[in-house]
Amino acid sequence: MGPILNVPEIFGSDVFNEATMKQRLSPEVYCAWKQCIQTGSSLPLDVANEIAEAMKTWATEKGATHYTHWFQPMTGITAEKHDSFIAPAGDGRVIMEFSGKELVRGESDASSFPSGGLRATFEARGYTAWDPTAFAFVKDNSLYIPTCFFSYTGEALDKKTPLLRSMDEVSREAIRILRLFGDTETKRVTASVGAEQEYFLLPKALYAQREDLRLTGRTLFGAPAPKGEELEDHYFGTIRTRVSSFMKDLDEQLWRLGILSKTKHNEVAPCQHELAPIYSSANSACDANQLIMEIMKKCAAKHDLVCLLHEKPFACVSGSGKHNNWSLATDTGRNLFSPGKTPRQNAQFLLFLAAFVKGVDEYQDLLRCTVASAGNDRRLGANEAPPVIISIYLGDELHAVVDSIISGSNYTGPEKSIMRIGVDVLPPIPKDTTDRNRTSPLAFTGNKFEFRMLGSSQSIAGPNIALNTIMAEELSRFADILESAEDFDAALHELVSDTFISHQRILFNGNGYSEEWRQEAQRRGLSDLRSTTEAMPTYASDKNVALVTKHGIFTEPEFRARNEIYLEAYRKIVNIEAKTTLDMAMRQILPAVTHYSAKLAKDIERKTALGCACKAEKALITKLCTGTDELYDACVTLEEALTNVPTTSTDAANYFCHTVTPKMDQVRKVADSLELITEKTFWPFPTYSDILFY
Repeated sequence: MGPILNVPEIFGSDVFNEATMKQRLSPEVYCAWKQCIQTGSSLPLDVANEIAEAMKTWATEKGATHYTHWFQPMTGITAEKHDSFIAPAGDGRVIMEFSGKELVRGESDASSFPSGGLRATFEARGYTAWDPTAFAFVKDNSLYIPTCFFSYTGEALDKKTPLLRSMDEVSREAIRILRLFGDTETKRVTASVGAEQEYFLLPKALYAQREDLRLTGRTLFGAPAPKGEELEDHYFGTIRTRVSSFMKDLDEQLWRLGILSKTKHNEVAPCQHELAPIYSSANSACDANQLIMEIMKKCAAKHDLVCLLHEKPFACVSGSGKHNNWSLATDTGRNLFSPGKTPRQNAQFLLFLAAFVKGVDEYQDLLRCTVASAGNDRRLGANEAPPVIISIYLGDELHAVVDSIISGSNYTGPEKSIMRIGVDVLPPIPKDTTDRNRTSPLAFTGNKFEFRMLGSSQSIAGPNIALNTIMAEELSRFADILESAEDFDAALHELVSDTFISHQRILFNGNGYSEEWRQEAQRRGLSDLRSTTEAMPTYASDKNVALVTKHGIFTEPEFRARNEIYLEAYRKIVNIEAKTTLDMAMRQILPAVTHYSAKLAKDIERKTALGCACKAEKALITKLCTGTDELYDACVTLEEALTNVPTTSTDAANYFCHTVTPKMDQVRKVADSLELITEKTFWPFPTYSDILFY
């Protein structure tokens, strides 16, 4: 048994957090920093200089020799450029320097990051600006400074900047509502997020033998193993020793970085696992999730494992998602989606609930687009993921309350009459400790909404930007109505009632997988955007552009650029998959099956010479020869398709979806059938049985 880990002692030990700042900064500078956080004002240079000096001293004490402005470009992963602290001292020696100017602002080449047409490739200048609301940390002998990333002309080129803007907007509009309910204390409302992360762990040696996993993150070939997840024996099962060691190491690294890693367990599919953190602000949660994904991969390598974050790495078992638990909390400690116990608290809760329901209904296409990707297309709608049709699950108790408001009927029995919002007390709303409807894209679970459509490899920034902005818009509309009302209570009751009546189509408590629901959703007029290429044309609609520009989340060029970036990413990913499919089929699978067929032919020839029967071999070689011809023809068809890709991004994405992907899937279908009849020693790479049950 190793040394006992003192979690409270190590937690946040590698973070220049508020406690460390309070210790190392003068009271005046610490208060100036706090003021900056609260008001959003800029830091004076002398204040930035003192913070930078304290930060550098602290970091070098922990072994840091470099610093980096850590940012989140539109690649979905993070980026960093490292500069050392050293500066020449004039006598052949060096000193360690770090100024406030270097802390607050940096310059990074931006030419190779996606911009969606915001700038030309030769316009390389990009800038990073310190996000003082996110704490710096030490990792791998560098001081990491969370920053925003923007172009020479000021456009946001990252995911953090619009997320921060959306958090400010939803806070401002929520406070308008709280003031109407007599809350004069709350100064800030924070979008709180907890992002559960699913992932697969595979042996590094087996992973290295599969070109598809190395290049695309998923298996492009693979017949189902005789056993899958049908016995449900992996879910919450005993964790393998090797995996447990990885999880222990991972937790310790995350805790040192102040990441609230709370829960770990086996997931449904073989080799699949999940990590869940405690809630934090949306900005912190987004930073933390990016670190979680990065550290998972590095930590896995130390244990001779590989961490897969693709949404559907194996065709025959469940894929991986990322459940985004979202809520709003005041700086006085109240959750605005907690029903409360008094009529006034109930009324406020119902108003926020109505705003959420209205926003999701009106902007369901935007929410769908935030989870659209090539990987997620293969996961959404399957048995382990919600359908592509957006709906909200409220649970039986709350749904009954909303139904009673819509219908104007009794809601707790004959002793109660029609509910008057702000007067009557709601029945107790149980807090769900588990997912009561796994087919729901958006489920209310007691005091939050769980957005379950996110793919496991995605940044959580996009979905949370959308949720914050949608909520800000609806709260703004509600505040406009209520602020001018002569009778607040009457206007409140009418507003909540009318909202639920007008947007009840988005509420659904049933089975989201059923064909009946698809038909019912169509009758209700809900969007049914089944792929990325169907969803993305709705992203930059006039309605969505008006929403994000009204609230200052994006400029119109910034928003339209993201549409181009997502379509381009889709095209590139499918193109890589198609080329890898061809490479593996032509250079690995066809030669392997041909060699096996040649062996069988020699066996048949030898047996025939001996006068032995060889019925099985003859039947098998017939199937193999037919299959190899079909596989070759399918490869030729796919290769031809790749030579005719349209040039425009939208046409290209549609072509890859509707023309290239089916041809790629056909190659796989034939190859997988050949795997089942080819001697295992001839098959060129590990099978599903090898990988999932190593």
